[in-house]
Amino acid sequence: MAKRVHQPREDAEFDFILGMSAVPVLAYFIGTWPKAVEPCRAMDLVMGGIADDSTGRVTVVRADITRCPAATERYGITGAPSYVLLKEGEAVARATGLMTVAEAREFLNGHL
Repeated sequence: MAKRVHQPREDAEFDFILGMSAVPVLAYFIGTWPKAVEPCRAMDLVMGGIADDSTGRVTVVRADITRCPAATERYGITGAPSYVLLKEGEAVARATGLMTVAEAREFLNGHL
């Protein structure tokens, strides 16, 4: 996991990171149930690269669905991995499922 990816342990910490970010936030939601673990681990590498490439343009946050249930509900997350691009706390773009690095960059750049 890239050091630039924030990993809140609870909803309050997720909200704190969101409030402190001066740039848009790319939140990716992961699941810990058996069918979600492997795809979410794959996305850790992709999102770590995005965080490293996008320093100063976007804050990347890895939110565990079970640890951040209020954020999960607030943004309508129903599967993992899922992604929400937030500007000033408002969702401006969403995606679900595995992404390649190129697809993640396209998703991000298309909405920044």
